[in-house]
Amino acid sequence: MNSSQSSSSPAQDENDGYRLPPPEVVEILDAMPTPFAVLSPDRAAMLLVDYRPYPSIALLARPYLKLAGLRIDPTIHATQRVTEYTGLSILRVEDGTTTPITGLPGDARIGVPNWTIDGKRFAFTRDTETGVELWVGEAEAASCRRLLGPIVADILAGPMLWLDDSRHLLVTLRPEGRGPAPAAALVPVGPVVSETVGKKTRASTFQDLLASPHDEDLFEYYATSQLARLDCETGEIFLLGDPCLLLGTRTSPDENHLLVTRLHRPFSYRVPYSYFARRVEIWDGATGALVHTVADLPVSDEVPQQGVPLGPRGVTWQEKKPATLLWVEALDGGDPLAKVTHRDRIWTLPAPFEGEPRELLRITHRFAGWDWLQTEDHVLLTEYDRDRRWRTTRRLNLSQPEDTGHVLFDLSVNDAYNDPGSPIYSIKPNGERSILQDGDLIYLSGRGATPEGDRPFLDAFSLDTHAKERLFECDDASYESFIAFTGDGRGEERKTFLVSFQTPARPANYFVHDRATGLRRALTHFPDPHPQLTGLKKELFKYERELDGVPLSGTLYLPPDYDPSSGRRLPLLLWAYPEEYSDAATAGQVRGSTQTFTRLAGTSPLWFVTQGYAVLNDATMPVVGDPETANDTFVEQIVGAAKAAVDALHARGIIDPARVVVAGHSYGAFMTANLLAHAPGLFAAGIARSGAYNRTLTPWGFQSERRSFWEATDIYINLSPFTHADKIKDPLLLIHGQADNNPGTFTVQSERMYQALQGTGATARLVLLPHESHGYRARESVLHVLAEMFDWADKHAKGR
Repeated sequence: MNSSQSSSSPAQDENDGYRLPPPEVVEILDAMPTPFAVLSPDRAAMLLVDYRPYPSIALLARPYLKLAGLRIDPTIHATQRVTEYTGLSILRVEDGTTTPITGLPGDARIGVPNWTIDGKRFAFTRDTETGVELWVGEAEAASCRRLLGPIVADILAGPMLWLDDSRHLLVTLRPEGRGPAPAAALVPVGPVVSETVGKKTRASTFQDLLASPHDEDLFEYYATSQLARLDCETGEIFLLGDPCLLLGTRTSPDENHLLVTRLHRPFSYRVPYSYFARRVEIWDGATGALVHTVADLPVSDEVPQQGVPLGPRGVTWQEKKPATLLWVEALDGGDPLAKVTHRDRIWTLPAPFEGEPRELLRITHRFAGWDWLQTEDHVLLTEYDRDRRWRTTRRLNLSQPEDTGHVLFDLSVNDAYNDPGSPIYSIKPNGERSILQDGDLIYLSGRGATPEGDRPFLDAFSLDTHAKERLFECDDASYESFIAFTGDGRGEERKTFLVSFQTPARPANYFVHDRATGLRRALTHFPDPHPQLTGLKKELFKYERELDGVPLSGTLYLPPDYDPSSGRRLPLLLWAYPEEYSDAATAGQVRGSTQTFTRLAGTSPLWFVTQGYAVLNDATMPVVGDPETANDTFVEQIVGAAKAAVDALHARGIIDPARVVVAGHSYGAFMTANLLAHAPGLFAAGIARSGAYNRTLTPWGFQSERRSFWEATDIYINLSPFTHADKIKDPLLLIHGQADNNPGTFTVQSERMYQALQGTGATARLVLLPHESHGYRARESVLHVLAEMFDWADKHAKGR
């Protein structure tokens, strides 16, 4: 909207259809994307998956149903598709040869492939006009064929799971013999009524929920599936159990039992399907007969904020045991504010599941996951202390639960510099999955954050002495990250491994790295998708917040033709997203790397470099303080961080402080609107995408805020840009998907914010994208968003 127009005037081009950014931007965006790789469990091959990252708006416009937090395409009986996978090739690690997979139709729309344990076969789905098919591929022959016609169900549970013999699959099918979908009554039979009687349902503001009895019937119709065992050589199908709302299934290590979770009525209009009433059961692996009910849980709509539901959760099989169950239960009522000695306890129950479960141990803080070691009953257990934002990992022997174990790692979840990395796993031919181990050594891979940027690493770590040896660390002139060891070597023979290697001038490719010689053997040769940007400059830019002395940083990008010694000052786009920290030390840590290849894609802010802007990307915007009250100074902290960035770049002689645009997406949009309201004149304009601006509409918390609206009313009101719309005098562009289903960022947030700006005489523009959700996917939408952002910034900042 032109600032000279009446605030109630429509935008001049509102009916002009989708717009395009400059031709050079369109050309770069349409460049063929690099395939992504799916590594086989034996590490002998990779499947390279081709895809279209920006489908036509026609794909998003296909009719779909919003049911229980899902978006269901009723034509194909599957979840809504927003990405199109189109082709497969197989890359042999041994010699680096790549062969296209034959047998696929030319119009393939496939799913991500799933390897067998031995790496000899893979399975994937294919969408047709009437449903979802199942296909199987042969690795050695580099070919594939159809196994099942369009009868696969792909809504709740995954469509397929290989069994360990690499011949049979568990598949979910559309039930046979069911009639048409329930039809809506032409005339209402009555109102939709909800009632609460003393029940505290403090759920997040979820979207796409059930809203009527007809919705319930539709959900049950489309989400019901039939579990079956399929022989991929003969095509024989054996049905397991009855059709049900199958949420997930997992075979026991001996494959004689199935761990099944299924939903059942009553459903809920307050929470999505994952919180519905559900039964956790053990079925016979051969027949599908019910063996044991582990838990029958009610709707989990009374979970405290940042809490957990009551009853068994995280039910799983214990590795190294034929069929032994483990699960966790809360001892604090699921309430993180309850003062207790132990928050969780762990139970076990072995086959034949006839006795009472046995309590194994109690843990002080909230259970956060298992990592299984190769010795039976030995495990790495991680717990999370919410009060301190702290993570502790211990080595335990579950056969001696009275032993509290040995602490291996104990650090803040925000401490990137001291993060030990994640364990490397191995999968044995029998399907057994555990941490890769040579004696007492395990292997840890991490991003290696340092004050100068990330330097990915691989360590050998002793479980007995806690000593570690650095086997590999990326140098400071590239970005090389560990993927997996090659071959079956042990101990000293683990000298070669797969890596992804890239530099600012070379896109990411896969290599075999020999750590003894330091040499790399190329497996792929993906080209630079936009060589015209090879001269793009980027650097780690550091500065400090005057408010509290917290170190800040961001990645500074400069146009390829810019000469810093010229004295020419550039307009700036500052892109950020606030993060919460408990202490200044971790808040000031550097995250990310300047040695990665810069790939311009989607609606990235980096596109502004092509238009002559400097871009400070991921400018740190830390909110530091007690986790319970950090937001009390949210505004002061983000204003201080934003001002520090502008001042530092101005002092460096790079930017014109009068031509700075601040922008962000989601919580970054919330930040953007707050900065315009509370730091008038600091920015020439703002761009806010898919944000939430009225926090009274998210009354049970937002982001990491732990208090409710009624516990911190002033905070909710004062942090809402909507409340301060009359203070926003700098131009603000609002962009939002009309089908945003992210909790809290309802499309109405941008609509009401625009109305507030319109009513108070501000300069603003609202762009609503048809069929788009929280992120923008369709090619038409992506290009239009780029055109809108460029025009807004040029008009209100660059051209000042």
